[in-house]
Amino acid sequence: MIKRKSGEFLEFIKSEQASGVILIICVIISLIIANSSVSQDFTKLLSFKFGYESPLIQLKYSLLNWINDGLMAVFFFLIGLEIKNEIIGGHLSNFKIAAVPIFAAIGGAMVPALIFFAFNYGTNTGAGWAIPMATDIAFALGVLALLGKLVPPALKVLLSTLAVVDDLLAIIIIAVFYSTTLHWLYLLVGLSIFLLLLLMNKLGLKHLVFYIIPGIALWYFIHHSGIHATIAGVLTAFTIPVSSKKGPVLEKLAHQLTTPVNFFIMPLFALANTNIHFEVNMVNGVISVLGLGIILGLLIGKPVGVMLFAWLSVKFKIGSLPELITWQHITGMGLLAGIGFTMSIFISLLSFGNSIYNIEAKFAILIASVIAGIAGFIYLKNVLVTNNKSRH
Repeated sequence: MIKRKSGEFLEFIKSEQASGVILIICVIISLIIANSSVSQDFTKLLSFKFGYESPLIQLKYSLLNWINDGLMAVFFFLIGLEIKNEIIGGHLSNFKIAAVPIFAAIGGAMVPALIFFAFNYGTNTGAGWAIPMATDIAFALGVLALLGKLVPPALKVLLSTLAVVDDLLAIIIIAVFYSTTLHWLYLLVGLSIFLLLLLMNKLGLKHLVFYIIPGIALWYFIHHSGIHATIAGVLTAFTIPVSSKKGPVLEKLAHQLTTPVNFFIMPLFALANTNIHFEVNMVNGVISVLGLGIILGLLIGKPVGVMLFAWLSVKFKIGSLPELITWQHITGMGLLAGIGFTMSIFISLLSFGNSIYNIEAKFAILIASVIAGIAGFIYLKNVLVTNNKSRH
């Protein structure tokens, strides 16, 4: 009997649901810690700085920075590898199919921003218009993972692509509208490294060391340019060779990274970033124009924007849905895109600093993200179970 239970546990760990369950557990643990007697100690731990620094090199950051800018760059690197693999020979190899999540991401950014703007125009909180534009890719994929084998592979690819494009849009918006200092020299050096990586790929260099070491340098310069460093992970991934004489390179690397990302990086990310201390003033974030703009932007603007722009891309024959993917799937994807969380909180901090508005915004983001995650999960589960029964 012990062997059977042990076998069931190992089977669960290997399943797709495991990473999603662990992610949710870490969210709950983080919220409990943040509202307990050890909250200050936990905050001090996240603020602890370590690394190397000299007059030429600055690599001493807080634990929270290392998680969000360092480890999450590895997460985005994996997502980039998976997307490139799909572009080359998978669900995104057809331009029309790839166009759907790209258009969906644009709509999923524009409509929430317009809703927020409508509520907050001419007020002190108008600067936060970009807060509901973001999708938290880690949490969105984590919720999708809870559905396990019911999820068509194409749906995960579409959601990943939408979230990456969404994050790229958010990074551009932050750089243009919210960055006080953009260091162009670092940005140009980073761009040069990226072009060098593309050239090496074109010349046929296959060994991963030629890409990983410059990729780390790319991360450093992007980070110091003032743009969110995780973009370096996606850029480096797009330059990795598909295969060598020894076999597939890109697919093998993605497979090797899946376990550490799912069972270490994403849970650690959730543990560090759900560290929200509940305050009385937060309640105002639900009923104020600021809170309504965020909540309605994420819960209504996101799915409406995703659905509308995806539909328009198909209507005007720019895009087409992959095989076995229906508009019900796209609706569910739009609901999950409403999980703004970390990037939304980051934009809120840039918009309002450590003011009362930021406290209200964080609570509104948390409420909206939780509802979006639950709604997306329940809706997609019903759709996927029904579709599965109809096929059998």
